[in-house]
Amino acid sequence: MRRVSIVVVGSLNADLTIRARRLPTPGETVRGDRFTVSAGGKGANQAAAAALLGANVDLIGAIGSDAHGEMLTEVLQLVGVRTGHIIVRHDHPSGVALIAVDANGENQIVVHPGANAALASDDVVGVLTRTAPAVVGISLEVDVEVAAATARAAAESGATVVVNLSPFATPPEDLLGDQTVLVVNEREASQLIGTDISALPDGKVPPALRAAGAGRVVITRGSVGALVVENGLLTVVAAIPVNAVDTTGCGDAFFGALLWRLDAGDSLADATATANLVGAYAAEGHGTIGSYPTATELGRLNDRWAVPAH
Repeated sequence: MRRVSIVVVGSLNADLTIRARRLPTPGETVRGDRFTVSAGGKGANQAAAAALLGANVDLIGAIGSDAHGEMLTEVLQLVGVRTGHIIVRHDHPSGVALIAVDANGENQIVVHPGANAALASDDVVGVLTRTAPAVVGISLEVDVEVAAATARAAAESGATVVVNLSPFATPPEDLLGDQTVLVVNEREASQLIGTDISALPDGKVPPALRAAGAGRVVITRGSVGALVVENGLLTVVAAIPVNAVDTTGCGDAFFGALLWRLDAGDSLADATATANLVGAYAAEGHGTIGSYPTATELGRLNDRWAVPAH
């Protein structure tokens, strides 16, 4: 049996991005400054981020039999992602994301799932059984029931299961549990527990998450860092000061780096500190995969932004 390091299960999208001085309000048209077509989707971004850092990564997902699908496959292969388990669907187009980015790096995104919505549980479970990965990363731009079946099969195979609860959906039981690592931003964490998590004292955060069924949790907080909850304890991971150019895909860079470091044996807090560094680096570049660091670049970043968890 071949044991790979990391399997990512998630979406692949062609990112159609327009950059403008500001984002439009409802009903308004604004003039864009630059237009690009690039590889994206949470699954593709996360797998690429881990591969660029040196991880051995397989991606399971679905694309259409079209030019966007060909572009996605080529880009992923170039950055070192194994693409043999990407399914080509002739009855669906590849997924597409329409992205607007303003001068401050903030964005608005609308996604059409295309072939991503056609990924089935059977497409995933057999691969996990054959490859027996050490770490499995899952996000919710695929059907939530597929995500749940993936988490269940991964846990049964002995893998570390890491779930990015984005875009948010009320998670079925298989997506939670004591050993699953849940990665959410503050909005998603608030939706999970049913109250504004930023208004809770630090000591109230672990029990609130536990009551919602989540035991090991990473909460990303953008420019103010991250929180790690494990064994009922909360660890603060300090923010990284950056001049943000484009925040699109920074969360995916964070997630891919987290998978990489967990596979390497880091503690959850240490893995989060490194992932925070990678996400910050991505914010200083344009786009998604093209803004992610290699392992060599990360080594230089450690000298510039060495920020320990505490």
